[in-house]
Amino acid sequence: MRKSLKVKEEIQIYCDGGARGNPGPGACAFVVIKDKKIIHEESIFLGVVTNNIAEYNGVLNALRWLQENNSYSLIRFYLDSQLVVNQLNGVYKIKNDNLRKLRFTISELEKRIHSDLSYQYIPRERNKHPDKLLNEEIDENL
Repeated sequence: MRKSLKVKEEIQIYCDGGARGNPGPGACAFVVIKDKKIIHEESIFLGVVTNNIAEYNGVLNALRWLQENNSYSLIRFYLDSQLVVNQLNGVYKIKNDNLRKLRFTISELEKRIHSDLSYQYIPRERNKHPDKLLNEEIDENL
């Protein structure tokens, strides 16, 4: 008897965050891609934040979106912050209290999503779309 193979529905989420001045006015953005097509994009103005807090908020807001829209079994996050990726993957310790709190919130959301999640570093030039969105968000709110 042949076992039927369950096809995994996969999406990619490209996240970014940034602050002008570090700390300074900041925003985050994420872009959701399925089958090489953008199915959702979003940017959020964060007020005065650091770059790392903005990066974490990109992931956090993508996870919040996933909570409402998740029918995917395989979710691949891509970020251009090596530090944040290594902290999310447990390679680096998180020393900053604010980042530790954000990581805890992310962990709680990950548990509720029930999907295979991963975080991967990509170079900045492969993450242009969310970067453009967050910079437009900052410009609109200055």
